[in-house]
Amino acid sequence: MTRFLPSAHVQQRSPTERPAMSTQKITDATFEQEVLKSAEPVVVDFWAEWCGPCRMIAPALEEIAAEMKGKIKVVKLNIDENPAVASKLGIRSIPTLILFKDGKAAAQKVGAAPKGELSRWITAAV
Repeated sequence: MTRFLPSAHVQQRSPTERPAMSTQKITDATFEQEVLKSAEPVVVDFWAEWCGPCRMIAPALEEIAAEMKGKIKVVKLNIDENPAVASKLGIRSIPTLILFKDGKAAAQKVGAAPKGELSRWITAAV
């Protein structure tokens, strides 16, 4: 009988452990502090669990957040769990990305897009 044991060099991860996220989840309660009062530009991803296009762009936003760390901050606001900010801003379709600079909306993008297009949009708006 052959036994398969994990190699000593393979890092074991518990089933509940996740890799570090570059994006940050925010809520209606933390929106003002995390976005409007932020010293750096903030890209807010308005999304929901059931939204396929939202899930499609999530990995690209994680990569962009890691690549542009220190220049911008990328945060995610689940509109089902936190409807107040989305309603106040008139979000009607998701995914919607809004880039905030100095506490004001500077640019908005609605719909999914490839990573390159998202990066160019953010860079142009910053």
